Amino acid sequence: MTRWYLAFAAFAAALAWFSGQPIERCWGTWAAIGYAAAAALTVSVTGAAPQRRATAQTIALGCAALGATVAPLAWQAFAGLPSRAGEGPLTVVAQAGRELLRHGTPYLPAAGLNHVLAYDPYEPLMAVFGLPNAAGLTGWPASPRLWLTLAAAPGVYLAFRVPGAPPRQALDRAALAIASPVLALPLVTGGTDLPVIALLCAAVALTAPAGSSSRRTTLAALAAGAACALKAIAWPAVPVIAAMLAASQGRRTGARFAATAVLAGVAAMLVAAPAGLLAPDATAANAVLFPLGLTRHRTPAASPLPGHLLAAAGPAGQWGALALLAVAALAFARWLAVRSPRDTRAATVRLAVALTVACTLAPAARWGYYGYPLALLGWLWLSRRAASCSYSSERRVATPSASSVCAAGVGVAVAAD
Repeated sequence: MTRWYLAFAAFAAALAWFSGQPIERCWGTWAAIGYAAAAALTVSVTGAAPQRRATAQTIALGCAALGATVAPLAWQAFAGLPSRAGEGPLTVVAQAGRELLRHGTPYLPAAGLNHVLAYDPYEPLMAVFGLPNAAGLTGWPASPRLWLTLAAAPGVYLAFRVPGAPPRQALDRAALAIASPVLALPLVTGGTDLPVIALLCAAVALTAPAGSSSRRTTLAALAAGAACALKAIAWPAVPVIAAMLAASQGRRTGARFAATAVLAGVAAMLVAAPAGLLAPDATAANAVLFPLGLTRHRTPAASPLPGHLLAAAGPAGQWGALALLAVAALAFARWLAVRSPRDTRAATVRLAVALTVACTLAPAARWGYYGYPLALLGWLWLSRRAASCSYSSERRVATPSASSVCAAGVGVAVAAD
């Protein structure tokens, strides 16, 4: 794990140095310290006894989590920051919760869409995380960030536990995932992606070979549907997982998964925003046109990616970007039909490719969206290492050194790094 901690530290230090947002500089500074301390600890026990290495790995993980999550959040809460730039999504979610409580829909009508933060680009279920604020709570209990994190943490744990990892190992893997920059950065800077990522990983995990039962397939569909009811970026998971199940377990299973996921997603959106049906124009303006950059006020999610650069060239470029995205979607659909993924690994890689292409070609996207494919690939790597460790410990006589290595959880399998 030393190399990973060093890579994390380098990324955090670069962000602290180059970012123009105080909240990102705050995270980068504290995270770089935590990751560097974790790397130093893992290096210091190279060649030591397995039990000592296991203890050092656990302490290193604690240092990484402390530096990447607890310390910057505490600094924001008690020391304050000169700017809250980057926390616009939390403001939008809180506002959506208030609108949902008052009017039964999180979306403002056209007359109220007079500035960027008035738009709600998320699916209706996301507004649920703004309800504590709308109910009158104050301080941290009112923050959507708290509830987004609490909703995501069990999902991340289950994504590692479901494939068969022992509870302690699954907990360690989940802690490492949350402490990594892929999840820690959006957690600290006010992103809304954590529960969506957790649900997508859990949905894929539930379709692993050990979970081929009808019940677990249904649970996977419900998880995917809930993710789609939070953010539209999750929808590619439905055809990818359905194609994998159709190829490996039969078309009936794939069709049942797709139908259940779509119905679950639509039902969740209707329950979360029942009045949205009465104002389709407002729903479309907020959740469809604004993310595509087709409204008077443009989304600030505009990193210099190919799709955004093309859309910025004018109306022709904007429609050209949308056409290019549609062509990519059709090409991906054909790829799924001709060469369907046949196992969880192939489906995860295929989904990561789809999300990478979508983020690259979208007219309005930000660098943070690449956290989705990175999280999926990271989950795949960590879960496969956990399965390998569990398998080897079951097949061999458990010597003290072997059992301690497998029980150590995070990083012990690669302590030689």
